Amino acid sequence: MAAPDDREELPPALRAAGCLSRRGLLKGLAGAAALAAARPAWAAELKQEGAPLKGRIKQSVSRWCFSKIPWDEFCPAILKMGIKGVDLVGPGDFATLKKHGLVATMINVGGGMSIARGLNRKENHEMCLAGLRKAIEAAAENAYPNVICFSGNREGLDDAAGAANCVEGLKRIAPLAEEKKVTVCMELLNSKVNHKDYMADNTMWAVDMCRKVGSPRIKLLYDIYHQAIMGDKPEEVIPKVIDCVAHFHTGGVPGRAEIDETQTLDYKAIMKVIASTKYDGWVAHEFIPRSKEPLKSLEQAVRICDV
Repeated sequence: MAAPDDREELPPALRAAGCLSRRGLLKGLAGAAALAAARPAWAAELKQEGAPLKGRIKQSVSRWCFSKIPWDEFCPAILKMGIKGVDLVGPGDFATLKKHGLVATMINVGGGMSIARGLNRKENHEMCLAGLRKAIEAAAENAYPNVICFSGNREGLDDAAGAANCVEGLKRIAPLAEEKKVTVCMELLNSKVNHKDYMADNTMWAVDMCRKVGSPRIKLLYDIYHQAIMGDKPEEVIPKVIDCVAHFHTGGVPGRAEIDETQTLDYKAIMKVIASTKYDGWVAHEFIPRSKEPLKSLEQAVRICDV
């Protein structure tokens, strides 16, 4: 999940370390030459528009990134390009999704839980768990797979104590999630650029927490953009933690825009790694399109991730 501040570029310290901003890469002949030299081999494959998808990766899309496009235009368009689900929606959207034969692949949780206020503090547990119970029931009634949750911000809280509190809260909701066959996914977010002070910013912190809960219905939402910003090499990390991952998000690094050759990650290689693990969950596109034709950007992302 993300907020409008996800449009920010990387701070100077990260740029100085070699992580150029997308905008910077596009400036001048030097930037253009660098992009041309870095153009991946898979780019040529994207000319095969209209060809059937392989379908090894089940693809979804976060609605908020394309919210300017009306639902009745958006839904037929994404179905045509091979997307079968929509992320980060609520019960008010279910009728529209069903009308178009789409799945709600990740359900938002109301009731006060937020990126900043989550399960890492015991005083938030009753609020968070009440929202989670309602979301799990709604997901189960509609045969939808996942609901989202958050750690919350540190605000001076020690990471070990925060993890223990998250484990305690998630163990309380796990029996209902197991009964209803709905997976609760804690999202990993970066704290360097977009969500300062967010606790679940470290993959191994979250994996350790998830394993301590010990439930098949308590997993992680691994956001590839966010964790790359935090220093992960997704192709190396994902196979090691896939047992704890129930959902993925995409986004161009560093600028959170398209996942094409203008950014630094090789998404085709990442998807091949994900497919090699026999992962059968969803990969949802959560980039902020900068193109004047956002649906074309989305269709290109679908083709990149179809491995």
